Amino acid sequence: MKFNDIIGNQEAIDRLRRMVDNDKIPHALLLMGDSCIPKLAIAQAFAQYIHCENRTNGDACGCCPSCLQHQSYNHVDTYFSYPIFKKSSPNTYCSDYAKEWKTFLSESQVENYERWLSIIKNENGQPRIYTEESNIIIHKMSMSSYSSRYKIHIMWLPEKMQPQCANALLKIIEEPYPDSLFILVSNNYQEVLPTIFSRTQRIELRKPSTDAIARYLEQKYDIDHREALSYAGPADGNILLAEQGLESGSENREFHERFTQLMRLSYSVDLKGLREWSVAISDMKREKSCRFLTYASRMIRENFIYNIHNPQLNYLTREEEQFSTRFAPFINEINVQGFINELQLAERDIRGNGNAKIVLFDMALKMTILIKKKA
Repeated sequence: MKFNDIIGNQEAIDRLRRMVDNDKIPHALLLMGDSCIPKLAIAQAFAQYIHCENRTNGDACGCCPSCLQHQSYNHVDTYFSYPIFKKSSPNTYCSDYAKEWKTFLSESQVENYERWLSIIKNENGQPRIYTEESNIIIHKMSMSSYSSRYKIHIMWLPEKMQPQCANALLKIIEEPYPDSLFILVSNNYQEVLPTIFSRTQRIELRKPSTDAIARYLEQKYDIDHREALSYAGPADGNILLAEQGLESGSENREFHERFTQLMRLSYSVDLKGLREWSVAISDMKREKSCRFLTYASRMIRENFIYNIHNPQLNYLTREEEQFSTRFAPFINEINVQGFINELQLAERDIRGNGNAKIVLFDMALKMTILIKKKA
């Protein structure tokens, strides 16, 4: 992973680069921010830059032996620890999950905690960095580096350490060996043990911009900028959400068709059609119905903004925009909040195990009133 591969956070990356270039690398660094930020990727890029034998234009070269080892997740002076589940053996270590960890790192630039749970075959459990892992970490970090000036330990989610593990690592983090560096990567720094937190230099990372995510989607999925923006915009800085939206394009097309159907039936006050529509949406089952209602809320907002006639403010696919050219005038300052309130109320009731058919039909009836309100 190179700095140039990272989506967003250029200011933080520049700061990390200066640390290395000025030979002022902190012995313990904490990268923290929302779960949707590619923090682990930044930690990997930082480690690769430190170890690179031929840094070029402020980035790792990508082709020296150290870079090649980093890119295959096999660098001899780079170690990882991460939350795991106990296996049947008396002691379980992160190295027991090395194969799964490499798969996880290779799948996406953004570390998805739920995805990690699915890879290690327990989507409902609470993995931990267990007490016995501290012995392995201390042992590895006490050995001399093999091929580099520094050996680096990257810990993903230090907030998942058992207290005994964290306490055992306090001394080596506070007074590390001269060639030892710790990089901690946290989704929730407030849950990191205070004595660990206070011994680190912190960098708070921010969500990538919409444009940065759009450029990433363009390159990865070979789509045009307008389509990339239609997925990057609603994601609100969440790269995973933008990717999921794009990869589930068939669902979005289905939702768009259902949304246009709802609006047309509401405008014509077709009660029979609205009842059938409500049954069809309820048949999607709860989670998908709720995703549809979230999509519908977004479409109402997008159509309200569409009336401003500033394309840069809209994140619509071409198909959605074709519909909005005719539909947007029906969304105005008198009814926009009413539409959104009814959609959000329906989603809340369905998530609360309300009868979906009744909830959706009631919402649809209210749409017949709202759509006729004019500014």
